[in-house]
Amino acid sequence: MSLTFSRMFPLGEKAPAFELPDTVSGKNISLDDIKSDIATVVMFICNHCPYVKHVNHEITAIANEYGAKGISFVGISSNDVDNYPDDAPELMKETAAKEGYPFPYLYDETQEVAKSYMAACTPDFYVFDKDLKCVYRGQMDEARPKNDVPITGKDLRAALDAVLNGKPVPEDQKPSAGCGIKWKKPPTLFQTGS
Repeated sequence: MSLTFSRMFPLGEKAPAFELPDTVSGKNISLDDIKSDIATVVMFICNHCPYVKHVNHEITAIANEYGAKGISFVGISSNDVDNYPDDAPELMKETAAKEGYPFPYLYDETQEVAKSYMAACTPDFYVFDKDLKCVYRGQMDEARPKNDVPITGKDLRAALDAVLNGKPVPEDQKPSAGCGIKWKKPPTLFQTGS
């Protein structure tokens, strides 16, 4: 489990559009389908990552709490399932049910959405305002497996509270840390036939 940090998507930048299959409902869901008039949280997560597993219960708690206040949430997994079969779509559906995710859990097979968001690790969190402009990106809090820091979600909660209260989100934001997204290997240039 090699530690990777967020690349820190530019603040003020508009959320890139997407339309991806939801492993829970079986329907294609776009950013326009789930965006909120208050704030929209986009999370790059996956099934197998110990960093995601460590905070899954808090992700669910935050999504339930702030979803009730009109903020929308979506989880996206972009990992290469050929090399990481634990992240396959049918297992994503199982994980969503087991964790009680109250949000769509989308599968980014081409990895184009992860690239457009500059996603680097799981978990990676983004908060977009009512105009879909980025106001926060980075860690949920400082808890990591084995660091004994309590899981509170304080950084993400502070950003969401600021948006709900009509206040600016502080720009001093710490990157998230976790497993690097499992990118597909590029095809080799010289493949022999047959």
